[in-house]
Amino acid sequence: MNAAQQVRVDSEEDGMRLDRWFKLHYPQLTHAYLNKLLRTGQVRLDGGRVKANARLKGGQEIRVPPFSYDTRPADAPRSEKSASAGDRALLNSLIIYSDDDLMILNKPSGLAVQGGPKTPHHIDGILEGMALEFGERPRLVHRLDRDTSGVLVIARRRSIASSLGRLFATRSVRKIYWALVHGVPKPEQGKVAAALVKTAGPEGDRVRAARPGEQEQAQHATTHYAVIDRAAQKLAWVSLKPVTGRQHQLRAHMAMIGHPIIGDNKYEADRPFPAEGMENRLHLHARRISFPHPRGGTVDVSAPLPGHMTRSFEMFGFDASRYAQAGDSGDET
Repeated sequence: MNAAQQVRVDSEEDGMRLDRWFKLHYPQLTHAYLNKLLRTGQVRLDGGRVKANARLKGGQEIRVPPFSYDTRPADAPRSEKSASAGDRALLNSLIIYSDDDLMILNKPSGLAVQGGPKTPHHIDGILEGMALEFGERPRLVHRLDRDTSGVLVIARRRSIASSLGRLFATRSVRKIYWALVHGVPKPEQGKVAAALVKTAGPEGDRVRAARPGEQEQAQHATTHYAVIDRAAQKLAWVSLKPVTGRQHQLRAHMAMIGHPIIGDNKYEADRPFPAEGMENRLHLHARRISFPHPRGGTVDVSAPLPGHMTRSFEMFGFDASRYAQAGDSGDET
């Protein structure tokens, strides 16, 4: 995009946060870059300066500045090339819920949700190639880290993506993650409330607890946790309920309280594994998601564990089926 644009807020986007709006329409724009554009006044709302958490109203105009890389709107035609047969088969194999408006995938660990210079294969790219088949390009509603597995919601068209975006922005979505962590947290149920600041390093972006004077760029983040089961004091199976949805939030919060997630190569990666034979992969799984359907009723979907976590559960005698029919007990905090 070579020139600034004035983009009108759709009536269906009334009440959506500005940063959520940018995620929906310009998914390649990173949060850090958006904050820079906001701080320098390049993004404006009805001509005035604005913050990332501002709530939008239908009919307002957002000044979208030119970007230094390709960030075309999510509904812009990028390519008429269809997804390969292999990618279509992969996408279909991941679907665990589908209706006329949305679908939910069980994303495998190791598959990126969005791309980058070193990530040519990702879910967003597969969705781009499905535009001709679906009649409209399916859209991501939220994100998961590359190494996190589990439930991922996809909207089949823009109007549904807008509706779901508002739900996620207003915290009407209940998300439950399962993880194996080093040691056993005490108390066994608790809350971690620590604002996070993103930092860049040679191994990629990380987040850390905000320090005094960093409130301007810090993001408030809250996580509830509960121990479901344990293996002596070596490790614990925990349920995690994020109140907010910050990048690496669960991983950083568990590391902050001294119980990093097993297999996490970004946060306290030098800890020895609790037992020989455990696979060196992130043991974090987006187990369950529930939210009001835009057309009425409730969507409530759980995703089976990935293979490496299933094998670790078997190694320590954890029985995931205990909670399969009981609403995933153990997540109450």
